[in-house]
Amino acid sequence: MGGYAIADSGSSSSASSSANAATAGKVVPFHRGQPTPAKVVGQVPSSFRAGTGTIITGSAAEKAKTAAVAAYPGGTVNRVVLLSNGEYNVHMIGVNWPHHVFVSTNFKVLGAA
Repeated sequence: MGGYAIADSGSSSSASSSANAATAGKVVPFHRGQPTPAKVVGQVPSSFRAGTGTIITGSAAEKAKTAAVAAYPGGTVNRVVLLSNGEYNVHMIGVNWPHHVFVSTNFKVLGAA
């Protein structure tokens, strides 16, 4: 993914028990030279396009980040994006998968890609 402004470069070391564990998954660790798997789980907004939306910070971003890291521990969140439908795209780096964790308006994990 290209050069975007980093809204939150810190990783989260705590996970909230309020996050939706039903979609919990394992991240695929980053290994230089290995391809990223084309894997989608759960729901991905049909209108989602990488690079769209508005980068946000604040309490809503923190809640979305907490939910995403609880479901997919092991990556680093570098930004949270508010999508046009009101849901969140939590962008993770340092892993081959998932790069995008989708979180609902009530901060439940919907899916990952």
